[in-house]
Amino acid sequence: MSSAKRPGTQGPGSHAADSHDLIRVHGARENNLKDVSIDLPKRRLTVFTGVSGSGKSSLVFNTVAAESQRLINETYSAFVQGFMPTLARPEVDVLEGLTTAIIVDQQRMGADPRSTVGTATDVNAMLRILFSRLGKPHIGPPSAYSFNTASVRASGAITVERGNKKAVKATFQRTGGMCTHCEGRGTVSDIDLTQLYDDSKSLSEGAFTIPGWKSDSQWTVQVYAQSGFVDPDKPIRRYTKKELHDFLYGEPVKVKVNGVNLTYEGLIPKIQKSFLSKDKEAMQPHIRAFVERAVTFTTCPECEGTRLSEGARSSKIRKISIADACAMEIRDLAQWVRDLDEPSVAPLLTALRDTLDSFVEIGLGYLSLDRPAGTLSGGEAQRVKMIRHLGSSLTDTTYVFDEPTVGLHPHDIQRMNDLLLRLRDKGNTVLVVEHKPEAIAIADHVVDLGPGAGAAGGTVCFEGTVEELRAADTVTGRHLDDRAVLKESVRKPTGALEIRGASTHNLQDVDVDVPLGVLCVVTGVAGSGKSSLIHGSVPAGADVVSVDQSPIKGSRRSNPATYTGLLEPIRKAFAKANDVKPALFSANSEGACPTCNGAGVIYTDLAMMAGVATPCEDCEGKRFQPSVLEYRFGGRDISEVLAMSVDRAEEFFGAGEARTPAAHKILQRLSDVGLGYLTLGQPLTTLSGGEWQRLKLATHMSEKGGVYVLDEPTTGLHLADVEQLLGLLDRLVDAGKSVIVIEHHQAVMAHADWIIDLGPGAGHDGGRIVFEGTPADLVADRSTLTGKHLAAYVGA
Repeated sequence: MSSAKRPGTQGPGSHAADSHDLIRVHGARENNLKDVSIDLPKRRLTVFTGVSGSGKSSLVFNTVAAESQRLINETYSAFVQGFMPTLARPEVDVLEGLTTAIIVDQQRMGADPRSTVGTATDVNAMLRILFSRLGKPHIGPPSAYSFNTASVRASGAITVERGNKKAVKATFQRTGGMCTHCEGRGTVSDIDLTQLYDDSKSLSEGAFTIPGWKSDSQWTVQVYAQSGFVDPDKPIRRYTKKELHDFLYGEPVKVKVNGVNLTYEGLIPKIQKSFLSKDKEAMQPHIRAFVERAVTFTTCPECEGTRLSEGARSSKIRKISIADACAMEIRDLAQWVRDLDEPSVAPLLTALRDTLDSFVEIGLGYLSLDRPAGTLSGGEAQRVKMIRHLGSSLTDTTYVFDEPTVGLHPHDIQRMNDLLLRLRDKGNTVLVVEHKPEAIAIADHVVDLGPGAGAAGGTVCFEGTVEELRAADTVTGRHLDDRAVLKESVRKPTGALEIRGASTHNLQDVDVDVPLGVLCVVTGVAGSGKSSLIHGSVPAGADVVSVDQSPIKGSRRSNPATYTGLLEPIRKAFAKANDVKPALFSANSEGACPTCNGAGVIYTDLAMMAGVATPCEDCEGKRFQPSVLEYRFGGRDISEVLAMSVDRAEEFFGAGEARTPAAHKILQRLSDVGLGYLTLGQPLTTLSGGEWQRLKLATHMSEKGGVYVLDEPTTGLHLADVEQLLGLLDRLVDAGKSVIVIEHHQAVMAHADWIIDLGPGAGHDGGRIVFEGTPADLVADRSTLTGKHLAAYVGA
């Protein structure tokens, strides 16, 4: 029997097919990669390390995984490809030995209010079939149990065009499970009218308090004032019943305003269309603040938040309705399904049991199926996506993971490691981008990229085993065995944020005093209630600045300069120095190159094939009109300034004739969070997850808040960068701020002044405070999972 050998080492009788045991990458140049060539062993677990921005994702996701997906898509007909996302071939000379790639990334699940854990994993679909077969009373097909399907009834005449045409009377009926009151959302919105207008004033006196609605010139306001439905000079509180109804709830009608035909509709539907139908996160800060003030969401009184109609809730199996099943913790639901013994639906019960057991196995047994998908953290979303692959019989597949330990307590990391090893042992190639030493330790092969980030990265610094990495003189090798030490002395609190009776999600009537004026770390296993305690109980107000893990909204036109507001002082400085309008120095405004509209590239759509982006010949990719590039400031034109790195720009705007204090202050903050290597004009779409979060942190540092709430700021951070983050947190506290960090990283715990540990488990086994005190006390106590792992980490 022949055994697989490496290419070039084939013995007599060995099969040619056995030689393909490497994925070969030659000449990779995606993003910042510098002609990278590397051979990756198949059916092994390879971990990619390196500082944030060193090119790990560019190599693994944008090169290897992207090309595998593109080649699979090409096997379909051109007709089918027309409906699929078009992918360009990565910038690489040779890619050989690829297998089918399954990408399990940290992309958050859509925040659509109709999407839940159950709908995202197909468990709801199986439950609906189960209840439609076994539920008593029987109310209809699976759609009758779906909160996304409305009931429909129709009747009338239809014309059948077959032979002699004739009209036939037909009726149509479909039973859906959607609650008619909240339309399957589970919540209803209530608008606070006092936030929309001042009823003591008339429209002509400027009664509206909605951002951007000015009574003198704004068209929207003029529509109300000149509609004829209300008296513009009468205070709103003196409107008759009919006037108030027309003002608030009037149906859309055409009215003439200053000789122009416009549409008039009531204020409430107008607000719902203008504000409530848009993504809150994508709104400008002052608009978002208005929506949060004016709109309150309350549980639907008719379905009690279950989203389901009365009929769907009345049908039960062993006294449990589908609403009850979706509200259970998944581990409890798995037990309920296991107790069902119905031969008529045996294959369905087996599939349902296997899926629910996978949830428990992967550490998500504390979730419930009715949990909105948009509320899952990046780590939870990634593990939910893993579920469909755990029981798969596929082998010789490439699984690609992006920091699978994100959001995991040290106690849970071992479980994740076991899952990765199991996927490998089934004969799959597992590629993992990771920073945690515990996850790097299980690698068969390690690839370290660097040596720096951005332009200073993009090369392979090391390839080999974990033991060889420890001895290697690379940033990762030097920091792999770093261990933070407990602080000798901790700061004293200056006050306390009192939380009383917190019961959000799984919190069990928690009372706790969160100390202010210090670095307070909130820990606990995944699902123990950390985010519920802090985000759900700390009052959101002008004094609280929250930096979470949600991705930055932005197109390829957005860059660090536009996102942080840095471009504003730069444009003004250029305009003042050259005595022209600031708008000329924006590639999204008057200064844009007319050929490419300021994009710098020309896109050619090739239908089902990947579109081609070619640099604009007129502006040579600089994005500005030639006349704009003649204007200079400090000896540089605007395109040269946007091509600078943050560190270089900090120098440029910090002294000499280009000195601009407003720009320098923002650049200092970017440098403080470790983003000195980014170029000012780099599209936001090319940044990694860790870079996104630090960019948000840099932006929020300018806000006046006294309390900073950070949600896992070490996400995407290399071991060497964690030290820099701790220094930044210290500077915030020393400047008089209070910093509350939700974190699993032991280095951050060891550096804390105060620790609040939740647990002891997840879901209904958590939601209690199991420890409050200093890190030294936690290590000495060792009564909690966190205490045991922290003690082992610091070597106590």
